[in-house]
Amino acid sequence: MSKEEFQKIRRDYFKFISKKVTFSIICILISFIAIVLSVTIGQYSISFFESYEVIIDHLLNRPVDDMYFHIIWELRMPRTLMAILVGAGLAVGGAAMQSIMRNPLADPYITGVSSGASLGAAISIILGICILPGITGQASIVVNAFLFSLIPISVMLVISNFRKVTPTMMILSCIAVMYIFTATTSMLMLSANPNDLAEVYVWTVGTLGKASWSNLPIVAAAVAAGLTLLIVCSKNLNVLAMGDKGAKSLGVNPTHLRITCMAAIALMTATIVSFTGTIGFVGLLAPHVVRIFIGSDNKYLIPCSAAFGALLLICADSLAKVISNTGLPVGVITALIGGPLFIILLIKMQKRVWR
Repeated sequence: MSKEEFQKIRRDYFKFISKKVTFSIICILISFIAIVLSVTIGQYSISFFESYEVIIDHLLNRPVDDMYFHIIWELRMPRTLMAILVGAGLAVGGAAMQSIMRNPLADPYITGVSSGASLGAAISIILGICILPGITGQASIVVNAFLFSLIPISVMLVISNFRKVTPTMMILSCIAVMYIFTATTSMLMLSANPNDLAEVYVWTVGTLGKASWSNLPIVAAAVAAGLTLLIVCSKNLNVLAMGDKGAKSLGVNPTHLRITCMAAIALMTATIVSFTGTIGFVGLLAPHVVRIFIGSDNKYLIPCSAAFGALLLICADSLAKVISNTGLPVGVITALIGGPLFIILLIKMQKRVWR
């Protein structure tokens, strides 16, 4: 190889990498702008500069108007930060699940986490029963949702101890449990009073309205742990694209890798769903959009999906807050936007973005 050819290959490589890094930086910068724009949106109109001033003054311990402080810092800011964490976590989980299963339709909820969480929440809301004794109120809903959301992945882990688990078997075992949970939730809803039924419905479509400073650290810890593990495993996830035989030839245990990553994704998603309910299409749509710009290398796909997923959910939540006076659950917006966009992506998507 001549020196000129080597230099050309090197330039092409750095151009290829810079495209991925640039896309991530753009998503992060736009997300920062969207954060401040998001806290200006609501029933009470507050300008961009007023919101920015309230945030800066509070961080610098300057005097802040009590009403503005309550609206911006206590109500809107936790919701916006929760949108970032949830969007990033679901998008990362979706990107990893699609690589693990080698299936473009996989998302974090394919493990049955959402149906388990819905059943747990329904049991607490309708029957007033908490799995852990002594816990009542909103805490009982969160605890039930979290514990029940772990059951499908636990079933899959038990099955893996008795026989070799393939990606298809993983999906089918989780789907079987998901149908059982969904049917049970529907039966409970038939006997619920209108108020309880409305609350369970909010859980099934997903909302960020319950976000607060007290539950943000829990979700942040779960998303940070899941994101870190998946980034560490990103190179091995790329190896899975070669198939199980190819992965084994390179020293990667595909079954162990799948179970480890799925367990991490399930825990992360279970924590998210416990506080927000089921927010659909973020984990399915965000990775596909990112692949169009940067390809399928998980080393870049996972962090880029986190940045784009956060931006996507912030924008969807902002739209949900302005559509009506009472606002809509953000899960309705992500479904209305995500469904048509995903169909368009499937029509236009080229097969090479999965290679």
